[in-house]
Amino acid sequence: MIFISFTSAYLVRQGLPTLDPRTNVLLHDWFPVPLPRLLLINTGVLLISSVTMELARQQMARKVALAQVASGPRASVETKEGTYWLALTVVLGLSFLTGQWMAWRELGASGFSVASSPSSSFVYLLTGMHGVHLLGGVTALLIAGIASILRQPAYSQFIKVDVTAWYWHFMALLWVYILCLLEFVH
Repeated sequence: MIFISFTSAYLVRQGLPTLDPRTNVLLHDWFPVPLPRLLLINTGVLLISSVTMELARQQMARKVALAQVASGPRASVETKEGTYWLALTVVLGLSFLTGQWMAWRELGASGFSVASSPSSSFVYLLTGMHGVHLLGGVTALLIAGIASILRQPAYSQFIKVDVTAWYWHFMALLWVYILCLLEFVH
């Protein structure tokens, strides 16, 4: 819901002029922000992480199936492949966040700070809020990985990974939406 609100505010604010207090004249102060090309690399990293997350989810589903064959849904089966995919997804998620920080530095170096214009403020707001949500996803990934390391029941592990996978895929799609919004809606 917050991203729908931000999108609405973004679209409305683009067309609103502001009053210059010195001259009492309405000014159009919305200028397109040239997005760093690094964001395209970040997008690729996030989409690949969505693939690794799906591989982790599928591996955990196999683990549950093996546990049910072995001795019921509460059994724990010793396979580490799902944990490896989760770990890779965490690394890719943190790489994405690092890339976002680097993109912000690039924006700042080119004169687009948070306070330089309303349009640059929205770039920071949308990408920053997405980053906060993605960090929450990384935390959920770590919790799912710890459940696997602690050998919790297979079905319990699968539930954690499955819910996290849905969230992670949503974050990837949301990022593509935000990037398209910032790049194409002027």
